[in-house]
Amino acid sequence: MKFSLDTIAISPEKNQEIKYAIILLHGYGGDGNDISALSLNWKRFLPNTIFLCPNGHEICKVNPVGFQWFDLSVDDPNYILKESLKGEEKLKFYIDEVKQKFNLTNNKICLTGFSQGSMMSINIGLTSKEKFNSIVGFSGKIINKENLVNRIISKTNMLLIHGDLDTIVPVNFLLEAKDFMIRNNVNIETKIIKNCEHHIPIEASSHALSFIKKNLII
Repeated sequence: MKFSLDTIAISPEKNQEIKYAIILLHGYGGDGNDISALSLNWKRFLPNTIFLCPNGHEICKVNPVGFQWFDLSVDDPNYILKESLKGEEKLKFYIDEVKQKFNLTNNKICLTGFSQGSMMSINIGLTSKEKFNSIVGFSGKIINKENLVNRIISKTNMLLIHGDLDTIVPVNFLLEAKDFMIRNNVNIETKIIKNCEHHIPIEASSHALSFIKKNLII
């Protein structure tokens, strides 16, 4: 499968018809292979689903063996916002490719991401012309609330999960995101994982799977 972003694709078993897609976006300095591990836990519970794990469109400046959705090497909110918007456009183009390739609409696609990938999932899920099926974000945050609030078009159902011991993206960012979504009438569920740092434990993966199954109605 050829897309504008290099992608690890995990297809349904036994040549099942593809009815749904889960797009998994890695974190800063990671790659599609990192986050594809989630599909190993989810695949047998989600028939007719293809898992797509693209690499970010840029080499990560602080980890050249990995990728990024936007640059974080400059500590300037305006620069970070500008770079993140570039990443958004790359991902929206990629998602259009996926929809055309598999004849899918947004309501058959779940956006999932870890850390920086979660940030991108939130932005794309709320600013696209049509609602996605759902968003699942692990250990993320809203990149820029002032910018996002003026761009909300589609209020995609969302689950945000965070570890209470996360020092990379502290858990207070989940609480801020929850408040933002409630204020803007976005359906949101949250889950704080106890004794968890900046990663995705089995408890978080299982909770996310239940949410995805409920929304995809599989």
